[in-house]
Amino acid sequence: MASDPRILVVAPDDGVIGPLCQGLDALGWRTVTARSVAGAVQVLIDWPLEAVILDSRLSDAQAGVEAMRQTVTPRRLPMLAIGSEAADWEAGLVEIAMSAPPHAAQAALRLEHLVRAAIAEEEVSLREATFAAQGEPLPVADPDPSPLRVLAAGKPERRFLALSNALAARDCEVVAAPTPYTAFDYLHERPFDAAVLWGAEDHAPALSIASGMKRNTRLYHVPAVLYLRGSAEINLAELYSRGFADVAAADTPEEETAERIVALGRAHRRHVAIRRTLEGARASGLTDPATGLFTPQLFAAHLARVVEGARLRRRPLSVAVLRVAATEAIAAARAGGWLDRALPQVGAMVSRLIRTEDTAARLAPDVFALALPATRGPAARIAADRIAAVIGCTAFDAGPEHPPFVVEFEVGVSEIGPEESPAAALERARADIGRR
Repeated sequence: MASDPRILVVAPDDGVIGPLCQGLDALGWRTVTARSVAGAVQVLIDWPLEAVILDSRLSDAQAGVEAMRQTVTPRRLPMLAIGSEAADWEAGLVEIAMSAPPHAAQAALRLEHLVRAAIAEEEVSLREATFAAQGEPLPVADPDPSPLRVLAAGKPERRFLALSNALAARDCEVVAAPTPYTAFDYLHERPFDAAVLWGAEDHAPALSIASGMKRNTRLYHVPAVLYLRGSAEINLAELYSRGFADVAAADTPEEETAERIVALGRAHRRHVAIRRTLEGARASGLTDPATGLFTPQLFAAHLARVVEGARLRRRPLSVAVLRVAATEAIAAARAGGWLDRALPQVGAMVSRLIRTEDTAARLAPDVFALALPATRGPAARIAADRIAAVIGCTAFDAGPEHPPFVVEFEVGVSEIGPEESPAAALERARADIGRR
């Protein structure tokens, strides 16, 4: 059995999914295989795996979906089903259904998104409970019920028009953009749930649109799909690294490509709703009014719930503490009152730099804390250091007679142990400050 596996593969043999498993293992997504649903259930009891890849040829594959999810409840278990049989399954039974195995780079990208979304949904339920216990229910944002909005960028050739018609038949609102310029105009004017880009001979227009979307914070999470025009040799791994969420080969039926785009669009809307729900906590009367971050009291209550939730779901959990460093520039800014003016902006930056599922708090005027679910200690340190580095690049006003100053942080991190209390883990993170 692979060491520290992340993905459960349920397949009767290696004929369909075997090469994909090899590709995922090479990318660091360690897999473990079960040859039956019963075996898969036992593996899930023994291992806290993050997602499932299911071969739809199994006779009890559909029934097995519910059995596997019940086994790990309350942990959410996203699933990718592969095989022609999955096309006839009820919509929403699994997160992704594909007739053929995807490229390993594509599967890794989609699995990463699915796992992060599952963790964020778990955080929504925990945060709802915390706020309800405090007497102020958290408003839950539902996904937008209107038709999906899809941007179709490219020349109006026959196959591209056929795909647009297939999307329209699925109640999608399709907006055509013949050039990258009009595509960017539309993307900046109105919201879209997905963008499908027609791959011309050199793919340059599609690549420029995808790259531009990834450089824009508002468009970063909008899934971009490349619809290949021909069968020329192409580096799929490079395309996925350039920001494409999916690549449809030239011989992929328009109906299947449309279904994949619709699935991406729905997932995007669900992610937007989750993010709005979690960000809605900032407007609560329970949070720090200057920054929108959790207060020490609210953070303590929520951290206790998050710790218990991590143990029930068998997920790792880390906490980090960021304390403003005692540099000479900070001392001068503090004496002049300029640090106090800057700290609310610093706190707001912390709230924007964390991931959707993370929780940030202001423990003291110049001390911030993070709860990072499903995160090991080394990864938590990287995340905290990244936040500190970004804020350290910002200059704050120190008055007309002084140069601007920067806010540097001292960072401490601890991964919560199996029997450790939240307070003890937070204290260990405090004690870790300055040890490096």
